[in-house]
Amino acid sequence: MATVDYFERKLDDKRRLTIPPELRDKFKSGAVVTRGFGQYLHLYPKDVWDNMVEPRLDGDILDERIADLNVQFRMGKIDQSLDGKQGRITLEQHLLDYAGIKKDIVAVGVGRYWRILPA
Repeated sequence: MATVDYFERKLDDKRRLTIPPELRDKFKSGAVVTRGFGQYLHLYPKDVWDNMVEPRLDGDILDERIADLNVQFRMGKIDQSLDGKQGRITLEQHLLDYAGIKKDIVAVGVGRYWRILPA
């Protein structure tokens, strides 16, 4: 199976993003969407979030860098399952506003997650 590391989509009127069929198996545990490091969003498969991101956010309680990362990634974080056969997740309006996304998105693979940007 070919690797999908880039896709473009239009959000529907209910702010739903359709995950490409080739990627849906990666999201069988669910999807996590957070603010990114810049004015874009991160889309993680739930198991990647649980096994790779959460442990990194659970650092020294007095480490300001870890605290800042927690604020960045947890502010507005959504955790969802894909809806049935259509493979969609709903993006919250405040996340779309943060990233400047209106309707058209571009998603670019960045290792084990995707950056979601306005098209």
